[in-house]
Amino acid sequence: MAELLDDHPTLSTVPAAAGEPAPPEPSSPLDETARARAILAAQPVTEGHAGLPSSLDPEDLPPVRAAEAGAQLWSLLVEADEGIIGTLRRIDAVRALVAACPEDLRLAYTTSEMAHARNCGRVAALLGPVGWTALGGSAATLRAYHALGVRAVNLTAFDRFARDAVREMNRIGLAVDLSGADQDTVRRTLAVTRAPALLTRAAPEETPDDVLRLLGANGAVCMVTVTDDTAAVADVLDRVRAGAGAHCAGVSHTTDPDTGYVPLFAELLRRGWTAQELVGLAHANVTRALRETEFLARTNRIRPAAA
Repeated sequence: MAELLDDHPTLSTVPAAAGEPAPPEPSSPLDETARARAILAAQPVTEGHAGLPSSLDPEDLPPVRAAEAGAQLWSLLVEADEGIIGTLRRIDAVRALVAACPEDLRLAYTTSEMAHARNCGRVAALLGPVGWTALGGSAATLRAYHALGVRAVNLTAFDRFARDAVREMNRIGLAVDLSGADQDTVRRTLAVTRAPALLTRAAPEETPDDVLRLLGANGAVCMVTVTDDTAAVADVLDRVRAGAGAHCAGVSHTTDPDTGYVPLFAELLRRGWTAQELVGLAHANVTRALRETEFLARTNRIRPAAA
């Protein structure tokens, strides 16, 4: 009877018969760093703010960037006194940079071209944003920039011309960048634009809750600068997620290209961000905003141009 009560080995502890392979060990889940690295390898980052290197010395090209970058908006912002001429020179410099790095960079004017560049192993370079003062108060200048390939304009003040300019940007397919705009300008612009806005250098920690909600309703993308203080950046992105929605989170650039974005994405995974939300943060949110801007322009082509 005692023998019937003796413990018997479970199936998992029974040794394999001679010549039979042992059962595989259960696989352990990937840790957050490995998961973050895997996500970024498949879904590279679209950065909202890239600046020209101090020189175009061939020995310094291509420019230093995070390994996970897959597309970049190249800033065309100039000093107020440089105006249109300075902006045109900057456009020319970006084009020269891309031409000097054909194995690394490729100009892109649409979201389809962004994807094609990535599939070819290139980093997509988009022109913009242009500074508000570089418009010279002219819708014709706005259209000329668009014809040159510019795809975003930084609006920092709101008046009658700004209202008309936002409508014209919607019509021709220019994204409205609200980086650096005061909160009243943001509110008034969001009341006019029919396309999602961008904040290529966002400061969500300084943004009131009601404005975050308006940005969420608009489908805008708050692109946050990534520093070496991973926890602080994650806090800022948590605020965007809570106030506007995960669909509004994006990346501006990193101050430490050598470290890249893996530590931040690993921290967000630890905080409960889903893989889908991180894909949105990496590039899907800003791609969606740009695609909606393109679509709106296509539907408005029959409308007359503003004076």
